[in-house]
Amino acid sequence: MRAEADAIIVTNGTQQALELIARVLITAGDVVAVEEPGYRPARDLFASLGAQVVGVPVDREGLVVDLLPAKARLVYSTPSHQFPLGTPMSLARRAALLAWAQRQDAAVIEDDYDSEFRFSERPLEPLQSLDTTGRVLYAGTFSKTLLPSLRIGFLVAPPTLRSALRAAKQLSDGHGQIATQAALARFMDEGQLARHIRKAARVYAASHAAILATMDAGLADQLELVPSAAGLHMTTRLRRGGKAVDGVATVDKVVAAARERGIAIESLASYCHDAPAQAGFVIGYGAIRSDSVREGLARFGVLLRRENAAS
Repeated sequence: MRAEADAIIVTNGTQQALELIARVLITAGDVVAVEEPGYRPARDLFASLGAQVVGVPVDREGLVVDLLPAKARLVYSTPSHQFPLGTPMSLARRAALLAWAQRQDAAVIEDDYDSEFRFSERPLEPLQSLDTTGRVLYAGTFSKTLLPSLRIGFLVAPPTLRSALRAAKQLSDGHGQIATQAALARFMDEGQLARHIRKAARVYAASHAAILATMDAGLADQLELVPSAAGLHMTTRLRRGGKAVDGVATVDKVVAAARERGIAIESLASYCHDAPAQAGFVIGYGAIRSDSVREGLARFGVLLRRENAAS
């Protein structure tokens, strides 16, 4: 992705980037489209500012553009690695989304939250690179590549919105964490960030492979793995007899029992706002050793089989 320095606004994480965009582009009552299932903090933020938030389904190619509400002023998307399903948006769907935004005079947020960690194919071009009409606002963060407590993110803005976004940033917090930003800039200039990402990617690739192997070997009859080749989590859907099932209650019981045994997993339903909720698990492996991932999955498998047998 290419961007001149004037296009970049440094933020206190992605959440502030989303808030700046929302304050500039939407007013109470405006329609904002988000992915369903999707990133709940983004939905909650837009709703807190008075927006009418509408969930739009996601399929194997990403956000279903044909189902976007015609009145949407803003679309929030995670095209590189859909959160939480993990599927990338296809090139055809990306082109369709940009064409839709131009027709409807809408803006698109591209939240690229963890695409630095990829384990197979070359990533598709970002929406921002494909955009020729200034519709895309690209938001990124260092909390995934470095550490969650590092509240530094960035926003790449089209020319027509830069002045307004800078003014909103100035009103929000002035200038952010200058000393931390300077340290991070030096870290990047010296090539340390690139080296860190390469090293971390090897570790996460091992964890990713461990999850794939465990699913194939012992849990394929219990769970359907949603294909994903990037990021720090994987998503599965509950199934029985080879078919996906509506077992949200079963998932909730397994999640609760796992937490009692020191295993942190999440229910896919917690990322679903619109009915029906999807029954599945979100399995994160960030900052966890691959051998711990294997041990946790083994315990998780025992709990899952026990609960499925009981129900």
